[in-house]
Parts: sequence; structure tokens; C-alpha cells
Amino acid sequence: MANIFSGGDRELDLPNGATEAFVEVLMLAVSDLASQAWNLRFTALLILQDQNVMGRGAVGVHLEEVDWGAGESERARSKNFVLRTTALAAGGHRWSELGYHPPRVHDCLVQFRIMVEYFTPLADSGPYHHFPGAGRGGDGVVHGHRVLSGLP
Repeated sequence: MANIFSGGDRELDLPNGATEAFVEVLMLAVSDLASQAWNLRFTALLILQDQNVMGRGAVGVHLEEVDWGAGESERARSKNFVLRTTALAAGGHRWSELGYHPPRVHDCLVQFRIMVEYFTPLADSGPYHHFPGAGRGGDGVVHGHRVLSGLP
């Protein structure tokens, strides 16, 4: 099974190993950038992509299902946060902490960045958005590791 990350007419279809590296490097970046409520909700969404918790081949993010915010400026701010997080991760931020060099993850991050850049957040995410709300994790810091945790 593959893990699908999609937005608009673009799709990133990742095997399990690539998904693990992709999520890990994004988590390192988002953990250092997240400070506002929406950022922490996006972090929680990334935490839910952990295949050790959710199952292998059973994760993915569909940008249409994300609650990007109520107004145009809020949606732009949310999108900018995802782009900054992706750029920080693509720059190798904290990769030395992984204990391995993630092969080909840079290409995945570039594809994801392009997907997000060309995606227009919906004004109404509709009844099917699966964006974590308050209390669903992502708001606790694992001290000593400087990453956010999805555990309650």
C-alpha cells in the first residue's frame, strides 16, 4: 500500500519508508516553528501520519480536507506556515538528529512544496475535513528532543 499526500490536481504517492522519512523531517521543522493554534493543529495532523501509530500504508494528507481558516488572510497565513515548514525541512534542518541520512526525502519535500504552492485553500472545508482540533494531540513538547508529541 502507498501513502497519498494530495492537493488540487497534484499527488505525492510515497512508499512506507519514504513516508517515514518525509514525516520525520517535517516534524523536526514544524516543532521549531509552531507557535500559534493553527500551527499546532497542523503539527497534530503530521503526527497522525506516524505509521507506527496509524499503520503502514494507511496515512496521507489531502489538502482539501484541511481547515485552512475562516478568512482569506487566515488561509494565506496557514498556507505560508506550511511552506515555511517545508522549506526549513528541505534545508536539512536538524537532520543530524535522525541518526541516518534520509535518501530522496529532499525530492519529496520539493514536490510537496510545489503541491502546496499551487493549491488554493478552500473557503469552506466542508463536512469532510479531517483536521485535528484542540485536544487531539500535537500540543505537548517532548523535552530533551525538542519535538512535539501527539500523545495526550
